[in-house]
Amino acid sequence: MSTYAQGPDALNVHVLSVALIGPEQQRRQAVAMVLAGSQASVTREFSAYPQLDDVPQLLDAGYDVIIVDLDSDQERALDLVEHICGNSSVTVMVYSRQSDPELLVRCMRAGAREFLIQPIAASTIAEALVRASVRRPVKKPSKKALGKLLVFAGAKGGSGVSTVAGNFAISLARESSHSTLLLDLDLPLGAAALDLGITSQFSTVNALQNISRLDSHFLSTMLAKHSSGLSVLSAPDQYTPINASDEAIAKLLTVARQDFDYVVVDAGSSTRINKSLLEGATTVYFIAQVSISELRNANRMISEVFAPLGPRLEIVLNRYAPSSVGIDEENITKALTRPVTWKIPSDYRAVQRAQNTATPLAQGESPVAEIIRQMARTACGLPAVPDKKRKFSLFG
Repeated sequence: MSTYAQGPDALNVHVLSVALIGPEQQRRQAVAMVLAGSQASVTREFSAYPQLDDVPQLLDAGYDVIIVDLDSDQERALDLVEHICGNSSVTVMVYSRQSDPELLVRCMRAGAREFLIQPIAASTIAEALVRASVRRPVKKPSKKALGKLLVFAGAKGGSGVSTVAGNFAISLARESSHSTLLLDLDLPLGAAALDLGITSQFSTVNALQNISRLDSHFLSTMLAKHSSGLSVLSAPDQYTPINASDEAIAKLLTVARQDFDYVVVDAGSSTRINKSLLEGATTVYFIAQVSISELRNANRMISEVFAPLGPRLEIVLNRYAPSSVGIDEENITKALTRPVTWKIPSDYRAVQRAQNTATPLAQGESPVAEIIRQMARTACGLPAVPDKKRKFSLFG
């Protein structure tokens, strides 16, 4: 008796799925019985030969082994075997009551791997299944889609990119319940971690300086964790000039997106934005304040740098106070060459208090936090919070 007759669980082996094709019920059931208790499981029995046009559907089921009766209709069975073997690498076995060398040769030429003579001994089927298991192609795990890349860049220094990006990342992690990384590429003086009250032994510079070693494990050793669940790769605490190549930044982004569902990047001033960020970005949030100088910078950046992004570019007016800007909506839109997507209201005291206490706005309630929350919900495909549950106006 074959050891496989003890059952596959005893040996912790893979159970092969089998399609059993045999128009003659008694012979088919005899094969099914000898398969019982082996490392194979008869997933489906066919009481008729499938049409050749139905072979693709048969193969889509993903059987490990297909066993075909020869004796009910020898020519039709051989055509079926040849068609199956010509379109897949599945192991095909045939069974017959005849021990005919010529028939054996024809079956092998059609692509059959095993010729089983009835009555089939348990040891014979066990050995055939071992060979089928060895031939079984290794199924590669499906490649995980890269996480979304959400980039924050400012029209000029001081636009509030770090504040908005950090609070957005916290809101996104909380609202989406998916893995989220905040990556500070505002080098060498990024402040994203400082605003969140995070200190870290390692930084973005460490990652970029060791790009040949950078993989999922190496990246994980450099990350800090915020109490919200957000992971952070911060800028260095000390001034550390670095001239990272496009290739290095591209690799860092790829590794990060392989591990996280959302990667939020604080890119600082858009005048230094890396092309890898633009090419891979799901959305670029371009942050500006309403002043002549910033609108002028924004106009040039939108026209010369961000134009290829199309709808992937969303304009964010930060510290927006409609009654005091002195520039009406029409002129703002004209200067930016496109409508504004988000307006974050001006709340200097709340922002200053959050920065001084390292308590993110996103963890409290305020008009600023509410808009950023709406941005995060939109980014992860969630509907806006219904008006009746909201305490603040969308535009302050």
